[in-house]
Amino acid sequence: MKLTKLANTKSFLLTMLIALSVFSTSCGDGSSSANLQIPGVKGPTVTMQQDNVLISIVMENLELQGGLRYSIPKYQHSYIEISPDLQSNGTLLSVYVSLKDVFDGNLDLLDPQALPGGRPLPGVASGKLPAVAFTIQKLRNVSFYLGPKLFGIFMPINLDIGTNNIISARFYSGKIRAGNLSMVGKDEMGENSGFLLLLDMGNSTKKRLKSVYKRYN
Repeated sequence: MKLTKLANTKSFLLTMLIALSVFSTSCGDGSSSANLQIPGVKGPTVTMQQDNVLISIVMENLELQGGLRYSIPKYQHSYIEISPDLQSNGTLLSVYVSLKDVFDGNLDLLDPQALPGGRPLPGVASGKLPAVAFTIQKLRNVSFYLGPKLFGIFMPINLDIGTNNIISARFYSGKIRAGNLSMVGKDEMGENSGFLLLLDMGNSTKKRLKSVYKRYN
């Protein structure tokens, strides 16, 4: 019995190490000072919570009704939680993306979409990825993208960086390159600004995430 328990403990620790190697944490919060700094936003940070990819975002200048949870359309096991941020007057958005949805949800069959408003996705050859868009409170056209090698989220915020300007940079989770982060300026209609986080979902990352997923399913 003791040998079995020890083996299970080692297996669990190995699984957690794999998860941390995919989305590692720095100082415990998954942040990196090398990431693009978005005005009025803390984050995003990316960590693993069991079999969920957790994307945490603090909107410092946005007050939303707190204590709410929103289901993500087409993502049956994923959701967004909204709560007041304890360190500012803003709002904390916690996005839980279930690996069950990523691997078993057939989300790659969704209609391909560009950025809200129609501009091409930066860093994506076709400019589009299978996606779902929806609105919560004051956030219009929150979008989730899932392609063969990328997972992404577009979060609408008011950014004044020039019409049609898009600024992109590498995104790090701890010391590991995890994808790209882009600030998207307003379009010619003065709308659809925000930031886009695209995470690597290549073969190596998928293999490691599947090891985490199998642990809990």
